[in-house]
Amino acid sequence: MFDLTPKPEMALIVGVGLKSDENSDLDQSLDEFGQLAETAGALVVGVLKQRLEKIIPSTFIGSGKVEEIARLKDESKATIVLIDAKLSGVQQRNLQELIGCKVLDRQQLILDIFAQRAQTREGKLQVELAQLKDQLPRLIGEAVAGLSRQAGGIGTRGPGETKLESDRRRIKTRMEHVIKELENVRQTRELHRKRRKASHVPLIALAGYTNAGKSTLLNKLTHADAYVEDKLFATLDPTTRKLRLPSGKHIVVTDTVGFINKLPTHLVEAFKATFEEIATADLILHVHDASHTFESQHAGVVTALLKEIGAAETRVIHVYNKIDLATKATERMGQRENPFVNISAISGQGTEKLLELIDLTLQEILTSAPVDLYLPSDDTTLLFKLAHDGQIISQEEGPNIIHLRVKLSEEALQRWSEYL
Repeated sequence: MFDLTPKPEMALIVGVGLKSDENSDLDQSLDEFGQLAETAGALVVGVLKQRLEKIIPSTFIGSGKVEEIARLKDESKATIVLIDAKLSGVQQRNLQELIGCKVLDRQQLILDIFAQRAQTREGKLQVELAQLKDQLPRLIGEAVAGLSRQAGGIGTRGPGETKLESDRRRIKTRMEHVIKELENVRQTRELHRKRRKASHVPLIALAGYTNAGKSTLLNKLTHADAYVEDKLFATLDPTTRKLRLPSGKHIVVTDTVGFINKLPTHLVEAFKATFEEIATADLILHVHDASHTFESQHAGVVTALLKEIGAAETRVIHVYNKIDLATKATERMGQRENPFVNISAISGQGTEKLLELIDLTLQEILTSAPVDLYLPSDDTTLLFKLAHDGQIISQEEGPNIIHLRVKLSEEALQRWSEYL
């Protein structure tokens, strides 16, 4: 029998940073980069790192390090070199020639993982758009490499269209097509969002660093069956489920793509429709991996990206997950942000307290100052609807009228204004 299983790429990973950037942790970034390589399906066979005085325009890294990479590539039989930086098309082409194998940068590696993980039509379109945006400026590297050729012929004016120009035109045409399709997706999402708001069902969005346990938490809270794997970017496509709170109110919870340091701008732009689910949520659960050594740094990345996508003003509950795996050392490294809850999404520890905090926070967000309403006692359906729309503080029943002290959202208050 022949083994048709494709062999994994043998990857040599290279971490680089500037000596002037003292705040960057090269080892942390390189460790995460290795996880990205493994998530993409590569087998890491060697690791190198370098602090640069300055970036070399032609190759990004110095000639001595390039020679060292080429030598280690031969010794380790690596088939691909992964650079933990963003390379230009020229730099990438030059490195490939000097090292003698395929070279990818951090941005391309993340895009490759997204391409593997996207399952839905929307997800695939978003990734394709990001890849096209990434590919367009890199074409100049191919042109410099001499891949541009003339396409002129008899009867044409001038030399004709170069391969670079035709490739650019082809990519831009495809981008326009994908953008139109994604706009249709965005409009559909907007329609669903309006229907949800019309039904007065609050939306909670799960956000957090990749592999913090968002999907596991969604499954625990809603008894969903979202895909879970102990890898970076295990899930990309949003998963939305209903949840009943202790108060009896029903809400909607959506799990979104995880964040990561140096997330390519093209991805943020391409996943705009998905990130709108976070930006328009009534409440965000920021899920932290409490057991991770660099939890504080990860939290900073998530906070910055939430601001970038327009969710800076949305109320947040900080959910410190994997508390059962956290040691005293890791607990001391990260200072808790309020309001917070410590949980284990696997065992369920702390999830009841989380649900109570969600219930209380939503009541604060969605309700106004208490008002008095007077409902006819012979219409019991009104009382049921009112309990769904707001928080009943007190209730006194008379012979024909029920006097209620309630908290309502401004929108709900308008609907019940005739009973004020």
